[in-house]
Amino acid sequence: MPVLRPFVKKYWPLLALGLAGCSSEQATTRVDGRPGVDLSRYHTYNFMDETARNDSAFINSGSNIFDLKRAVTRQLEARGFQKAARPDLWVNIGMVTETRTQTRQANFRTDGAPYYIGQRNYHWEAGDIPVGQYQEGTATIDLVDAARKELVWQGTTSAILSRAPAKAAKQIDKGVADVFLKFPVPAR
Repeated sequence: MPVLRPFVKKYWPLLALGLAGCSSEQATTRVDGRPGVDLSRYHTYNFMDETARNDSAFINSGSNIFDLKRAVTRQLEARGFQKAARPDLWVNIGMVTETRTQTRQANFRTDGAPYYIGQRNYHWEAGDIPVGQYQEGTATIDLVDAARKELVWQGTTSAILSRAPAKAAKQIDKGVADVFLKFPVPAR
């Protein structure tokens, strides 16, 4: 045990960072931009046709598409973009929520070993045991050059969403803010 203490003291900060990276509150974000496109030359935006996206299907569905739309609007306007009927950039947003099952590994020490001992060949098999369910949400934000009709930037964020609508809205705000931290046009 005394040999282990210097090792733990030396590598404690790395261990703490590794464990912090496993936090369920942390969102995963990715961005991708078209090479050679200067996004600062765009000044106006609007969302893609709502009927094409079928926004009416999301009303009262428990989906957070409207929270996503508000968060994207907030981030674009913080960067000086203005909403316009004939925009420079079309914004296409999408959200997918998926119910996931949380599991834990079976363990003969805590789950109890098989009680039968005899002539037959019984053995313990480890497996995943379901312990709960949670919602994982993935939001995608596409910016499309309105004149050329080509994708110029895309941001994606994924996180575990709360079942409480107010908390889920805050999580969406944070996820979108994290995506826009990597946006080439800084907030003003």
